[in-house]
Amino acid sequence: MVLLHVLFEHASGYALFAIKEVEEIGMLLPQVEESVLSIGKFNSMVSLAAFFPFKSAQAALENMNAISEGVVHADLKLFLETNLPLSGKKKAVLGVSDAKIGAALQEEFTISIQTGGVVAEIGRGVRLHFHSLVKGLTAQAASKAQLGLGHSYSRAKVKFNVNRVDNMIIQSIALLDQLDKDINTFSMRVREWYGYHFPELIKVVSDNSMYCRLAQLIGNRKELSEESLPSLEEVVMDSAKAQAILDASRSSMGMDISPIDLINIERFSDRVVSLAAYRLELQEYLRSKMSQVAPNLAALIGEVVGARLISHAGSLTNLAKYPASTVQILGAEKALFRALKTRGNTPKYGLIFHSTFIGRAAAKNKGRISRYLANKCTIASRIDCFSEVPTSVFGDKLREQVEERLSFYETGEVPRKNVDVMKDAVKEATDVAAEIKRKIEKKEKKRKKREKKLQELEANGETNGEAEVENGEAATPVVKKKKKKQAAEEMEVEAEETPAAENGAEDTPAKKKKKRKAEEVEVPAEEAPSPDNGAEETETPSKKKKKKKTEAVEEEPAEETPETPVSEKKKKKKKKEAAE
Repeated sequence: MVLLHVLFEHASGYALFAIKEVEEIGMLLPQVEESVLSIGKFNSMVSLAAFFPFKSAQAALENMNAISEGVVHADLKLFLETNLPLSGKKKAVLGVSDAKIGAALQEEFTISIQTGGVVAEIGRGVRLHFHSLVKGLTAQAASKAQLGLGHSYSRAKVKFNVNRVDNMIIQSIALLDQLDKDINTFSMRVREWYGYHFPELIKVVSDNSMYCRLAQLIGNRKELSEESLPSLEEVVMDSAKAQAILDASRSSMGMDISPIDLINIERFSDRVVSLAAYRLELQEYLRSKMSQVAPNLAALIGEVVGARLISHAGSLTNLAKYPASTVQILGAEKALFRALKTRGNTPKYGLIFHSTFIGRAAAKNKGRISRYLANKCTIASRIDCFSEVPTSVFGDKLREQVEERLSFYETGEVPRKNVDVMKDAVKEATDVAAEIKRKIEKKEKKRKKREKKLQELEANGETNGEAEVENGEAATPVVKKKKKKQAAEEMEVEAEETPAAENGAEDTPAKKKKKRKAEEVEVPAEEAPSPDNGAEETETPSKKKKKKKTEAVEEEPAEETPETPVSEKKKKKKKKEAAE
C-alpha cells in the first residue's frame, strides 16, 4: 500500500497531512470533491501528521520567497527530513500543489512527487478547513497571518530604486508620441483657419511651430508695417523672410476677419505654441531619465530610440532578457508574421531603424549593420539592468565599435577586437564607479553633518526657551552692551559728584546707594526694546555669570576712585570763604 502525504504551505507555517485509504480516494474522485466541503467527512480522510510554525514574519517571508522561486528552504528540508517516512518497506509519496517546488523536492529527497488530481482536491479542502485541522489556530489568527505575509511579500517584490524606474520612461515616450500627433493636427488646424485671412504666409513659413507663433504675433495682416520687422525677425530668425512676410501682407488675397474671430485664432495658436514648448521640456526630462535608468543604451542608440525599445518590451528587465535576434525586429512583428505566412522575406530591422547607423549604411549593408547594432543594444541593456552604479562608459565604447564596423563595411579598415575594447571599458568603468561612489559617500556625510547641526540648534533653542521661561526676560547682545555702557557712565558720574568725606561719614552707605542706583539704571535698560525689530536672545546661565563679573569689575574702580581731587576742591572753597 502506498502512503500519501500532502505538504501544505500556510502563512503561519508548514503542515504535513497523512491521507487515509489512498486507493479508495483515488478511485472515488467525485465523492472526494463532495466530501471536501464537509469538515466531518474530510477529517475521516485526512489527519495532521506534523506542523512547523514560522518563528517570525521575516522567516515566513524568506520561506515564501524560496517556494515562489522553486527553491527548497532549510526550514522545509529539516521539516520533511524529520516528519516524512523516507525509509521503510512502504514507499512514501509526497503530494505538493506546485510542480516547480515538487521538482526541487524530488531532486533533494529522491522520492516520488505527485501533483494535480487528488492532491489538488485535498489541498483545496486543507485550505478551506486549515484552522480547524491545526490545534490552537483560529480562523482570525490564520487570516491575519495571511494578510501580513501578503503585504510583506508584495512589498519585497515591488522594492526598487526610485531613481531607476523605467515606468516613467514608458509613460514619457508614449506622451511624447501623442504630443507629436496632437501638435501636428492642431498646427494644420491653425494653418487652415488663419489661411482664410493670410493664405500667402503658408508658402513663406513651412515650420508648424513658427507658423503658430507668427499667427499669434501678426494678428490682422493690415496692421503690419515697417515697425513690425524687428519682431518678425526675432520669430523667423531671417531678415529676408521677415521682409517677404511684410510684402505678402500688403498684396494678400485673403478675406477680412472680424476681431472676435482673430481673438479665437490667437488663443488657439497660443495653446499650440505652449504645447510645443512643453514637448521640448518633456524631451529634456526623458533625456535626463534615460541617463539615470539606461545610460549605456542611450549613449549607444540615442534617448528616444532607447526609450521606444524599453516601452515596446514592457520594461528594461524584459528588454535585457530578449536575445539580439528579437531586439533586431522589435516593432516589426506584423511584417514578420506576414512574411512567415506568405513565405516571403522577413524584415531586417524594427525600431532600431530610426537610429542614425542604419541610415548611414549602404543598402547592401543595412541588414548586417542592423544585426550588429541589435547585438550591441542587447549587451548595453543587460549592463544597464544589472549594474549597481549606472555609467555610460560601456555605451560609448559600444558606439565606437559600431562606428568602426560601419567604416569597415565602407573602407575595409579592420576594427578592434571586442575583447580589447571590453577590457578598456571595464577598467574605465571601475574608475568611474569608484568616483561616483566617493561622491555619493561625500554627499551622505554632508547630509548627516547638516542633520546633526540642525538637531544641535533645536536642542539649544529648547534650552534657551526654558531659560527664558524661568527668568522671564531676554536680551539681545546690543542691549547688553548698552547696559554695560550706561552702568559704567552712571558709576563715573556718581564717583565725581559724591564728596569723599561728607561730615566724616563712612563709605558703606554711599556704596549701598551706588548699588541701588546702578540696579535702577539696569532695570529700564533691560525693559527697553532691542533695536533689531524686537529680536530677543535668551540669556543662558553662563552668560549671566559673565555679566555679573563684568559689572563687579566696573563697580570696583568706580568705588576705589581717589578722593584727593574732591578734597582739594573743598579746601580751595574754604580758603575763598576765609579771604572774603
